[in-house]
Amino acid sequence: MSTDQPQEFDTAQLTKQTYQVVPFAERTGIRVVEAERGRVRLMMPLEPNVNHVGTMYAGALFTLAEIPGGTLWVTTFDIRRFYPIVRDLQITFLKPAVTDIYTEVSMTDSEAERLSSEAEANGKVDYSWESELVDTNGVVVARTRNVY
Repeated sequence: MSTDQPQEFDTAQLTKQTYQVVPFAERTGIRVVEAERGRVRLMMPLEPNVNHVGTMYAGALFTLAEIPGGTLWVTTFDIRRFYPIVRDLQITFLKPAVTDIYTEVSMTDSEAERLSSEAEANGKVDYSWESELVDTNGVVVARTRNVY
């Protein structure tokens, strides 16, 4: 599975696919802003996700934390054979989100190879990661632990 050069993906197409698979994501305005094999970066705009106190709605932040699991899978594995399903997501809110928010998730080639082998052998595999949701000033507004 390893390659010398990262394989880049059409972010507009990945965003469109996300909207087709998870229509709710389109209402949040979430976008894939960078994508290559084993790494994705997504952004959620503050508007239209503002709550009653002028910060980003907690459910929107949760959505931004959850969506990269599928996007990372699409950039790394054969989605015709296996697809991701969220099993657990824990989020810790640290600061109010008052700007657009970004998150980045990645996986090494060796981790991808291990997961592929296990999925082939067992028909399924668990994978997990920790991530941060970061505002446009570099402030971490939330941390997550995701299991798919």
